Amino acid sequence: MMKQGSCHCGAVKFAVTLPEVLRGARCDCSLCRIKGAVTVGAPLDALEIVAGEEWLTLYEFNTRTAKHYFCSRCGTYTFHRRRADPATYGINVACLGLDPYRDFAEVPVLDGTNHSSDTGKVRLAGHLRFVPNEA
Repeated sequence: MMKQGSCHCGAVKFAVTLPEVLRGARCDCSLCRIKGAVTVGAPLDALEIVAGEEWLTLYEFNTRTAKHYFCSRCGTYTFHRRRADPATYGINVACLGLDPYRDFAEVPVLDGTNHSSDTGKVRLAGHLRFVPNEA
């Protein structure tokens, strides 16, 4: 399915082709703990920046394998090239108009503190669950 995405201020716009069934995930590495975003995966060639490429800022740390992109105008994390699979992007679901809470009631959290590229094992650190209050 084709989805349109953008940062908070609308300066960066992109289109991405995603699978019909979306599997959201989070990571517990030092950066992802701060970002707090739920992401869905897409191959590199499935994402097209439609407008505002000049507003994107790249952030890299540690091994510099992962490439984290932010809007330099509003600061929104939009997507990143994954360290565990550099042939894919992790797309911030909130940039796609999805609600990271209601659209993903339970989200697996991958162990990025003990990254699979370092350990050779993909490990699940846990799950985050959203339980809405009754109205």
